[in-house]
Parts: sequence; C-alpha cells; structure tokens
Amino acid sequence: MVTATPAQHFSARTPWDRNRALWCGFVLQAGQRRIYFAGDTAYARFLREIPDRLGRIDFALLPIGAYEPRWFMKAVHMNPEEAVQAHIDLGGPETVAMHFGTFQLTAEGIDAPQRALEQAQREQQVSPSRFRALEFGESTRLEKPIAA
Repeated sequence: MVTATPAQHFSARTPWDRNRALWCGFVLQAGQRRIYFAGDTAYARFLREIPDRLGRIDFALLPIGAYEPRWFMKAVHMNPEEAVQAHIDLGGPETVAMHFGTFQLTAEGIDAPQRALEQAQREQQVSPSRFRALEFGESTRLEKPIAA
C-alpha cells in the first residue's frame, strides 16, 4: 500500500501558475514494514504526525541538501539539523540522507550537507548508524524491525 503524505514546497512552471500544484512524500507499506520517502520538502510539524497516523516508520529517506541561504530556502528545503529533528519526530527509524551532493543547487558547498549532518547528529545525540549518508553507489538493507 502507498499513502501520500504532506510535503512543504512551492510549485511553479510559469510565472502565472505559482502554487497551483501540490507536492507530497509517501509511505510505502509492505507487510508490517513502513518506508517513508519525504520527497522534496521543508521541515514542518506534520512530520510528527506521520507515525501517529500511519504507524511506526521502519525506514526513512530524508533530504539534507539545497538549504542555503536559509532566509529563502527554509520554506522549501530542510537543512541537516532539521533533517535530524525530522528523524527524531518520526520515531528514530533507520534513516538515509538524500537530496544532496549530485550537483550544487544552492549556496552551501557541495560537501557541506554531509558535514552538517554529522554535526547535527552529535548535537542531538543521534547515532550515525541510525541516520546515514550513503556513498555514491552504496546500498543498504533494512535492519530487522525494532520492537514497538
């Protein structure tokens, strides 16, 4: 089963259609496992509601890049600190970082998201084994479910 979840991001294809389309993330449920793909989103309070509404999240993919300058990007992209908070809000599932490092979209350095993620993990006491930025071409397997 696939369930659409909220996302916070503007939309526009022309100067005349601003915010006429919606963005979303989704939760994919396979058996008792739930995988959350945040999509392209800013940090928002709805992240806390997802496990309450849909059940424990086992694995999450959260964006960590394209966040500077904050005055402009805060409304559309979470920074690594906010991504770590989202990880916590989701109940601390096994999490993989996404939306960074392929090419430079915004003002932060191409490798800044990974360094900022490590700093945010230390500050918020989140184990790097629970929230990782995979190397290019690296894969991962979902660990056994954590007992509820």
